[in-house]
Amino acid sequence: MLQRYWFGDVDEQGCRGVGTDPAALAKRAATLRTGMESYRPIDWEIARDCGVVRDRAEYIDLLRAVCTTLAREKIAVSYQARDVELLQMVRMLDELDNVINLLQERAAEWYQVMTPSFSRKYRYLPARKMLGIIRKGARGGLSDVAGEIDRLAGVRSRLMREVSARADEVMPNVSALIGGLVAARLLSRAGGLSELARMPGSTIQVLGSEQALFSHLRAGTPPPKHGIIFQHRRVHNAPKEVRGRVARVLAAKLAIAARLDYYRGVLVPEFIEEAQARIDAAGVVA
Repeated sequence: MLQRYWFGDVDEQGCRGVGTDPAALAKRAATLRTGMESYRPIDWEIARDCGVVRDRAEYIDLLRAVCTTLAREKIAVSYQARDVELLQMVRMLDELDNVINLLQERAAEWYQVMTPSFSRKYRYLPARKMLGIIRKGARGGLSDVAGEIDRLAGVRSRLMREVSARADEVMPNVSALIGGLVAARLLSRAGGLSELARMPGSTIQVLGSEQALFSHLRAGTPPPKHGIIFQHRRVHNAPKEVRGRVARVLAAKLAIAARLDYYRGVLVPEFIEEAQARIDAAGVVA
């Protein structure tokens, strides 16, 4: 009976090694499949009998080189996935949001020290207007900081448009249902398109509301009805009494859309039309 190992073949006539090139051995190892019911741990002495190695230390070194080669190849393949760049874009957008919000708060607090009358009203101003007031009224470093924050805000706006456009390409059906930006945030929270495609609608519905969910499990607070999908107008504009139902129907359709995006990668207009109708129907107050 022929036994195939990553370093050679063994049968009744003996053992035949296939060389010591890690790349060739990694390619061979990637083709081998063994069921757990018939799996037996490999004895390094078999590799020695095949003439591949002389001792256990050489066996371990060669095995490490093969595993490293396999890992590098799998990493390279994973980086070629369509959603990898989009994930990084969304995470950069989130970091920009955090940085801009923190800098705006610090700039406002600094300006309060210089202009105490500003302290009561600045929190109610739009961020861009507040920065404009600071740039005009401040001097030196604070004015420069306010200008840089404004520039970062412009970078964020451009990146947001790129994220939305990229999401339309990577996940056309999910984007058609909830918009590119919200779709990208769902993708980021799920960890990738394959992970999102494996999630049921009930998980997608509360994705992004983990803190509220844990609070419900620990303290018995009301369970969350929606997470990231609340950002979509169909959910947050829905009447309160049907908002949970809209979120549930939308999440169920998003689960199907994610699978279409992962396995087909093209927009399916008939599905989008049917899904939109079902979501609209869910938002009707009885």
